Amino acid sequence: MQRLNDACGAGNESNTTPAAAYVRMSTEHQQYSTENQLDVIRIYAATHTLEIVKVYTDLGKSGLRLEGREALKQLFFDVESGRAEYSTVLVYDVSRWGRFQDPDVSASYEVRCRQAGVSVQYCAEQFINDGSPVSNIVKSVKRMMAGEYSRELSVKVFAGQSRLIELGYRQGGMAGFGLRRQLIDSNGSPKNELSIGEHKSIQTDRVILVPGPPGEVEMVLNIYRLFVEEGRSEREIAEWLNAQGVLTDRERMWSRGTVHQVLINEKYIGNNVWNHNSFKLKQARTQNPPEEWVRANAAFRPIVSTILFQAAQSIILTRSYRMPDDEMLSVLRSIYERRGFLSGLVIDEAEGCPSSSAYQSRFGSLLRCYSLVGYTPARDYYYIEANRRLREMHPRLLQQTITKIAEVGGQVSVDPQTDLMMVNQELSISLVLCRCLTTVAGHKRWNIRFDLGLNPDITVAIRMQELEDAALDYYILPTIDIQSPKLRLAESNQADLEIYRFDTLDILSELSRRVEYRRVA
Repeated sequence: MQRLNDACGAGNESNTTPAAAYVRMSTEHQQYSTENQLDVIRIYAATHTLEIVKVYTDLGKSGLRLEGREALKQLFFDVESGRAEYSTVLVYDVSRWGRFQDPDVSASYEVRCRQAGVSVQYCAEQFINDGSPVSNIVKSVKRMMAGEYSRELSVKVFAGQSRLIELGYRQGGMAGFGLRRQLIDSNGSPKNELSIGEHKSIQTDRVILVPGPPGEVEMVLNIYRLFVEEGRSEREIAEWLNAQGVLTDRERMWSRGTVHQVLINEKYIGNNVWNHNSFKLKQARTQNPPEEWVRANAAFRPIVSTILFQAAQSIILTRSYRMPDDEMLSVLRSIYERRGFLSGLVIDEAEGCPSSSAYQSRFGSLLRCYSLVGYTPARDYYYIEANRRLREMHPRLLQQTITKIAEVGGQVSVDPQTDLMMVNQELSISLVLCRCLTTVAGHKRWNIRFDLGLNPDITVAIRMQELEDAALDYYILPTIDIQSPKLRLAESNQADLEIYRFDTLDILSELSRRVEYRRVA
């Protein structure tokens, strides 16, 4: 939700300069509420002969993306279209632009204003944003700190949510047909049931799942019995439920997909399972493998026996695995040609088609299935394929490095657990591959993560080309010169980094060459 307000006050006075204020509140209601931000901004304006003529306010908006921040978009539109009636934008601090993982994004917002002839001032910071080297350095540090804050907060939130899952508490989402969300207090005593759209109001309260009305529970059992004991398909069960006048928990008609979801969800046997998907730092939504799921078995009172549930899973997997790979892909291709797009729900809804989970088990991921039938999702899943290519490239580049060293007579042994190379039993070398990233502004970046825990003497950081199919260049970095576990490289870097850059690995093999030397008389 956003507001765009005209600041109160009389017209411009001759001795004041018109300015606009931008404030953003995420969930930090106390320290960074919009009212507190505006108080500081007004004091700053009063002491710098500025008059606030416009206030842009984004309420309850994450600082991780521009998406949804309508007030900030309006600010950029006004500034870049020449409609702005002010020459300065006042912001509480550097982090109000956003807590981006790429600090260049935050910097680009300020640049957009400056290029339009509108300056930016940070009212609560201890430096003056005058473009001096000192202010630029401090801003860069502040932007990185803002991104690091989000990363640390993400880790803490994930750990907290995982702990609550393991304790048997529900973390968001609807209960599902046949189940209800039960509110309990800090002592575990039951309170009231939560209806759809209701949330707990006391921080220390928790939510668990309990069986719903007897009629719904009986219908869930009927779904499993029809599927396991009578051999009915999900489509047939959906038609039977609709004929009985039974609606889903969302008050909708049943379909093949909604019946399938009842048959595969472990909450019906009392298991609390979470982290099937991740959307950390709002970067990219990923589907996690089962070993990364967070679970607590027997956390809730079950309404389906474990034996009946496992029988249903066995039927689902067995019917899919009998189908050859080519036939599974042919069925998927026909669905794509008929519907024009693919998704897990579309696959689950299709008659005579294996489930989406079966495709994942057979081919490794839905993304790979999509590529095999010629479908490219609208969402950018490139990073998944990029990581896969890096995993494939690493052993090849490792072998190339070993070969280079062996050509000059060097002896190399490789630790099979860590891939750490030991050259001539004297020099340890770690090889890391750096994926090419493209910023919002179109610039290329590479992140180097050093294996400092292995304590190598040298880290060979290989900057990959955009498609991760070949090396761009090599940075030979001695550990003694490394000050941080991470390093971010641009297309062009400062001289103290460029001295470590090489186009080939020839320098590494030369460092490994054995030479004879004469004893000094």
